[in-house]
Amino acid sequence: MLKSTIDKATDFEKRFENINTVMFEDSQVASKAVAKEIADLIKVKQSQKQPCILGLATGSSPKGLYAELVRLHKEKGLSFKNVVTFNLDEYYPMEPDAVNSYVRFMKKMLFDHIDILPENCYIPDGTLPKDKIASYCSAYEKKIEALGGIDLQILGIGGNGHIGFNESGSLQNSKTRLVALDHITRVAASKDFAGLSNTPRTAITLGVKKIMEAKRVILLAWGESKAAIIKTSTEGQVTNQVPASFLQEHNNVTFVLDKEAASKLTRINAPWLVEKVNWTDRLIRKAVLGLAMHLKKPILMLTDADYIENGMSDLLAEFGQAYDINIKIFNKLQHTITGWPGGKPNADDSHRPERAEPGKKRVLIFSPHPDDDIISMGGTFRRLHEQGHEVHVAYQTSGNIAVADEEALRFANFVIDFNAKFDIKSEATEKIYKKVVKSLTDKKPSEIDIPEARYIKGLIRKGEARATSHFVGLTDDRIHFMEMPFYETGTIDKHPLGEEDIQMTVDIIESIKPHQIYAAGDLADPHGTHKVCLDAVFKAVRRLKEKPFMDDCWVWLYRGAWQEWGIDEIEMAVPMSPDQVLEKRHGIFKHQSQKDGVVFQGSDAREFWQRAEDRNKETAGLYDQLGLAHYAAMEAFVRWHF
Repeated sequence: MLKSTIDKATDFEKRFENINTVMFEDSQVASKAVAKEIADLIKVKQSQKQPCILGLATGSSPKGLYAELVRLHKEKGLSFKNVVTFNLDEYYPMEPDAVNSYVRFMKKMLFDHIDILPENCYIPDGTLPKDKIASYCSAYEKKIEALGGIDLQILGIGGNGHIGFNESGSLQNSKTRLVALDHITRVAASKDFAGLSNTPRTAITLGVKKIMEAKRVILLAWGESKAAIIKTSTEGQVTNQVPASFLQEHNNVTFVLDKEAASKLTRINAPWLVEKVNWTDRLIRKAVLGLAMHLKKPILMLTDADYIENGMSDLLAEFGQAYDINIKIFNKLQHTITGWPGGKPNADDSHRPERAEPGKKRVLIFSPHPDDDIISMGGTFRRLHEQGHEVHVAYQTSGNIAVADEEALRFANFVIDFNAKFDIKSEATEKIYKKVVKSLTDKKPSEIDIPEARYIKGLIRKGEARATSHFVGLTDDRIHFMEMPFYETGTIDKHPLGEEDIQMTVDIIESIKPHQIYAAGDLADPHGTHKVCLDAVFKAVRRLKEKPFMDDCWVWLYRGAWQEWGIDEIEMAVPMSPDQVLEKRHGIFKHQSQKDGVVFQGSDAREFWQRAEDRNKETAGLYDQLGLAHYAAMEAFVRWHF
C-alpha cells in the first residue's frame, strides 16, 4: 500500500483523538499535501498498469484540492487517464446542467481541466424516476466492487457530522440510497439555492458501508465553524448521531484540518492535558479562564484543589498557589474593560487596552457587508463618534446578493411612481424597469441576477448603510463605499482577491491615515466574504507598514453575527448600558432589507439584531460569571499586530 505523504500524528498527540488528525497552517497548504498524496497514488497505479479508483466529494472543502490537481496536470504533466472517479452524492431531483448540480460542479472544478476519460467519471443520477433509484444505487455499488473498491476516498463533513449525505441516524452498514436531507444540511445549502424553500429535500448518497470499505479515507475540514464537530467526531463516542465518528473504526483514515478547524481538539485547546507545556502568559490565561468557566466559579474562588483535580498541577508547581495566579489573571481580564475604545485622553493608560494619545484619533472601520459595522460593533462605533474621534466607515462590498427580489421590485416600482407623480419623463427608466421586472419574474432558482437588478439591490443596501452612519452621527464625507470587484459575481462564489481590491484598500487607508483600524475577524461567516475582506486589509496594512503614519496605527478585529472571540482571546471589551443596547438595535433596524426573512439566514433562525444582542449579553455574562463587573452587554475586540 502507498505510504501516506501526510504525516501521522504522534501517539502522544492522539491521547484524546481516536482518529489520526493532521493540522496545517491553512487550507491551501493542506490541499497541496493531499493533492500530492493523490498524485503519488495515481503514479504508482500507472506504474502497475492498474486503474486508480478515487471517491470524490463536492462542496467548498475540496475546491483547493481540485485546483491543485488541475495545476499538477497542467504544469507537471500528471495524467488522469488511468483514474476512475465515483462521486459521493447528488441532489434529487437535479438536472446535470442545473446551476447547483454536482455534475456541473465537478466539471467546472476538475473534469473539464484534466485528461480524465468522461466514461470514467461516475456521479449519481439526479434525473431518475423514483422507482428506478434502488436498482441504480445497487448497480453503482457493483461498479465500485468490480473495480476492486475505492483506493482513496475524499470526504468533507457537515455541521451535524454527516459524510456524503449520510445524515444523523444513518447506520454503519447503510448502502447507497435516496435520503431525506436534515434541516441543518438544507439550511447550510440554502445560500446556494437563494433560500430554504428552493433547496432540495432529498439526495442520492453513497452509503456509509462503501465509504468504510475504501482502502484509504481523507476527510477535509476548514474553518472555525467545523471545529466543534471535528472534536466530537474524533474524541467522542462512535454513534450514528454523528456519522463521521464511524471513521474511528477505519484502519487508514486521516482528518486533514486547518488551524481553525483543529482549534477545539484537546491537544490544541488544552495542551496541558496532553503533555508538559511551556506556561506562557497567554497559555496560563487560557487555562485559568477555561477552568473557571468549566467549574462555573469566579476566578478568585478557584482553589489549589481545583487546579490539581483538573490537570493543572504543573502550573501550581511552577508559579505557586492558586491565590496568586488567580489575582494575576483577574487583573489582566479586568484591564480589558474600557468605556473609552479610542483611549481616554489625559489619563494613565498603563492598564487600558488603548493609548490615551492622541486624544482625538482618526478611526477607520472596515465593514465587509453594509451592516457588519452596526451589527458587530455598533455600540463602539457610536461611542467613538460621541467621544470626539474622527470616525470613517468603509463598506467593502455592495452586499447586493443578500437582497430579496421583492425588495428590488419594490424600489424599482418606487422610481416609476415617483417619476409619474412629478411628471418626469424617462424612456430609459421605463425600459430598465421593464427589463428588471421581467428578469426577476422569470428568474429560475439560483439563476444570476442581471446587472441592472444587482445595481438596484446594491443601491438598497447603500441607502441603508448611509442611514445607519447618519444615525450614528457621521457626515457623508466620512462614509465610503468601496464596492470591491472580487464580490461582484452575482453568486455566492466570489472571485479570488485581486490586485484592484488590495489597492483600493491601500488607497483608503493612506488617504485617512488612521490611528485605529477596525476590521471583521469573523471567519465563520458562511459567505466567505469576511475572510476575503480581512485578507485585503492585512495585505494593505503590510504594504503600508513602512509609512511613518503606520507607526501609530493599531488594528482591532471585531466579530459579528456568527461567532464571538473566546474569553481568553479578548483584549478590549467595551461595555454597553441597557440604553446603548437599544440604540444599537435601532441602528441595525435601518437595514430593513435584512429583516424578516433574510436571503442568507444561516443555521440561526434569529434575526441579526437578536443575534448581536444575545452575543453581547453572553460576553457580559461571562465577565460577570468570572467575578468582574456586571454590564448589560459587551462588544469584544482582539488586536492584530503587523
